[in-house]
Amino acid sequence: MSSFSAEITWERGDARFTDNRYSRGHRWAFDGGHVVPASSSPHVVPLPYSVEENVDPEEAYVAALSSCHMLFFLSLAAKAGLVIDSYADKAVGEMEKVDGKMQVTRITLNPRITYSGQAPDWDTEADLHHRSHDLCFLANSVKTQIEVNF
Repeated sequence: MSSFSAEITWERGDARFTDNRYSRGHRWAFDGGHVVPASSSPHVVPLPYSVEENVDPEEAYVAALSSCHMLFFLSLAAKAGLVIDSYADKAVGEMEKVDGKMQVTRITLNPRITYSGQAPDWDTEADLHHRSHDLCFLANSVKTQIEVNF
């Protein structure tokens, strides 16, 4: 069994708080020492109470699933003898109300991969994506539908 942690910190400052007019800006600190400025999404909590330039949980969720998929794809491609020069994904998450609750129902991955030398055929690349999805710890942990367009 493995465990993972993050330290989340928020401070009220001089805001009243009970009027709901306080900053949602906060910090995520990770074990390697990296600190990420975070906030609620401006789609959920209007500006100026959200911090638009900070990462919000919904964006982080999409990025984490995309990153997990990519890391397994790179590993599988290397084992298959393929050389990848670059991998870029403009992943998109969609949130909607289901049974009265908001949830991220779909994430679409849009990877663009540049190979050095011979690129694999469509079937081989599709198989790599399928196996990457099956191996991704995060994809195996969520009910969000994940699609891959390549």
